[in-house]
Amino acid sequence: MVMHPIEKELRKYATPQRAAVNARFFKSGKGEYGEGDQFLGVTVPDSRIVARKFLDTSFPQLESALENKWHEVRLTALLILVERYKSKKASTEERQAIVDFYLNHLHAVNNWDLVDLSADKILGEYLLAHPQQKKKLHALARSPKLWEKRVGIISTFAFIRNHQFDDTKAIALTLMHDEHDLMHKAVGWMLREMGKRNEKELVDFLKTHYTKMPRTMLRYAIEKFPEGIRKKYLAGEI
Repeated sequence: MVMHPIEKELRKYATPQRAAVNARFFKSGKGEYGEGDQFLGVTVPDSRIVARKFLDTSFPQLESALENKWHEVRLTALLILVERYKSKKASTEERQAIVDFYLNHLHAVNNWDLVDLSADKILGEYLLAHPQQKKKLHALARSPKLWEKRVGIISTFAFIRNHQFDDTKAIALTLMHDEHDLMHKAVGWMLREMGKRNEKELVDFLKTHYTKMPRTMLRYAIEKFPEGIRKKYLAGEI
């Protein structure tokens, strides 16, 4: 089997030490959320360097990269899509094609870094420009699949950056009682980002919901609050 050109280039930056670290960090062991994922051992900054060399890669070649067993090959393909989507040269048709391609290959966006480095920058930005299609986001948040749910909440980061908070709050409620710790962290993170832009929005949300929030979600959401206030929230004394 011929090696994918992106993989070939990434191997120039790979180290076995980094591969071992990544395998542990992204929980690729049996029974863990990233079970079976395989790593070349390339850092994200180096993956970005490679992505910039392959910005003209065709969709069939990107599809092949997204089906690759190596995590960093899939990541680099996603970074290419992000760069192409945000390019000032990208036409409306090109951006639509990128979003459609992304949604059709979500099965390959199968670890938290792959979601976090692509969802808001592709799908989130697209839905910011096409708010009539936001139902796609809420459908993802209701998916039984862990990574699709994460795409749903992380995509709202694009809205948060533009001081639009309703979808973040709605999806936070959808995922409030999700069983997975990774979702608690993701929701808490987005709520915290909302609070950094508008503290009242976060405080009002917490006033109604904080006693029902999973502990991890609450900790992430209130991370930037003064220590005394954080302790009161965690003790249920607000």
